[in-house]
Amino acid sequence: MPGEPQAEVCGLRWSDIDLDAATLSIANTRTMMGNRTVVEKDTKSMAGERVLPLPSLVREALKTFRATQAVERLAAGEGYEGGGYVLVDELGGALNGRQLRTRAYKIMDANGLRRVRLYDARASCLTYLANNGVPDHLLAMWAGHTNVRTTKKWYVKPDVADLLPAAEAWGGLAGGV
Repeated sequence: MPGEPQAEVCGLRWSDIDLDAATLSIANTRTMMGNRTVVEKDTKSMAGERVLPLPSLVREALKTFRATQAVERLAAGEGYEGGGYVLVDELGGALNGRQLRTRAYKIMDANGLRRVRLYDARASCLTYLANNGVPDHLLAMWAGHTNVRTTKKWYVKPDVADLLPAAEAWGGLAGGV
């Protein structure tokens, strides 16, 4: 299956993030083998290893999250694991994909949002970018794919609402504006 977004997120370390330059590097993944074993490794391909710009909203959220982790580290004292990962529990233990999903679903539920698989959220984001004019080759680069067709086939999923501008363009055929 193309892409491992949860593995990339779970493998993200603070050393991979440059808040001053507003970038993050994808270089490490953490996946579950079976239900118990966490495997940490490099990205699947050279295209998967990439540097991405941080949108300002994400940058600010990461700054806040880093400060929250610092408070948790102080509160836990010697009990804090401190492995340098971004996604950790209150004692600094790195989260795995299942724990990430569980926490994401709790946040969705608490905010009255429809539950969306994280894999589908990635497709929604890439579809949004495509619908807003981001060229295919940049979408593939963002997703960490070597082939634009992979990104288009698996991740860009326009729906009826996305087709509205095309439907309105049909008016020009009948001489309307």
